[in-house]
Amino acid sequence: MPSTPSKDLETFDNPQPERDYTIRIRMPEFTCLCPKTGQPDFAELDLEYVPNERCVELKALKMYIWSFRDEGAFHEAVTNRILDDLVAATAPRFMRLTADFNVRGGVYTKVIAEHRDPAWQPPLPVQLP
Repeated sequence: MPSTPSKDLETFDNPQPERDYTIRIRMPEFTCLCPKTGQPDFAELDLEYVPNERCVELKALKMYIWSFRDEGAFHEAVTNRILDDLVAATAPRFMRLTADFNVRGGVYTKVIAEHRDPAWQPPLPVQLP
């Protein structure tokens, strides 16, 4: 197989570090295993972040997300772990990860975890007439 899962999160230099801007990445095929039953759990991950000096490289992110396919994890734990790993790799000004899990036993779960650099102040919203 030409590609394999990996926990390595590669980054690249932010091309506009002086500007606040938002990167949004949708990952509709996240899979891990239920730690109680071993059955697969499926989720859509939505990542939003305001980069500082580094951005996450998309192929590396894809391989990283793929690496959870055979791991057992509670929804809350895996969402926070992914956020922590991404924050460690990129040190963003702000990052939010939303994990919207498919139904399991008649219950849907959505976990939202955030990181904010204490030195960063979000820009004020612009209200156009």
